[in-house]
Amino acid sequence: MGSLHMRNTGLPTLLFFALLVAAAAPALAGNIVCWKDKTGKTVGCGDTVPPEYQNNASQELDKHGITVKKTDAALTPEQQKAAQEELQHNQEAQRQQEAQRRQDKALLDTFTTPQEIDLKRDRDLQLVQSNLETLQSNMKNTDARLAQLQTRADGYAKSNKPMPQALQDEIDQTTADKTKSDQEIAEKKQEIADIRQKYSNLKQRFIELTGKQ
Repeated sequence: MGSLHMRNTGLPTLLFFALLVAAAAPALAGNIVCWKDKTGKTVGCGDTVPPEYQNNASQELDKHGITVKKTDAALTPEQQKAAQEELQHNQEAQRQQEAQRRQDKALLDTFTTPQEIDLKRDRDLQLVQSNLETLQSNMKNTDARLAQLQTRADGYAKSNKPMPQALQDEIDQTTADKTKSDQEIAEKKQEIADIRQKYSNLKQRFIELTGKQ
């Protein structure tokens, strides 16, 4: 059987479908399919969907005009991209939720009170603080050494004598040591700040989960 195309009858669309299927039923051995255009408007019915409408939405009806199957329109490239992005977003959200669940379990398995979190924080800070104090002490020695070297260099300058290359090399090396120490001290201070923030977050989360203060 060929296609049965709609024409404007003034009847409601669903009623027109029913009349159309009923009229076609004697000539059909099985179900018929109705297809839509790009706007979602049904434009024809028949035993097969025409090639030019293959990617559009359609619905299959039995001889009584009852819908037995619906097929959505094929997604456009933009819709496919949006669907893929939404899928990735949902998968990432699920991964984050699972990671949070594991972290919460580990937190509750490790600590029983907020005070225990404070004690663990203080133990972790103690070692870093000790390292920081050592670095700061070494920095004082480096500053003192650099000051001595600079005084010697100033003496050569005042007497209009050329500064020995060995002295310049030592100044350069001590200056480089000072720069390195400055960086190490800054890193240790940041590490201390990170530890405090880490345990603050853990404590807050623990209280949220247990209600313990």
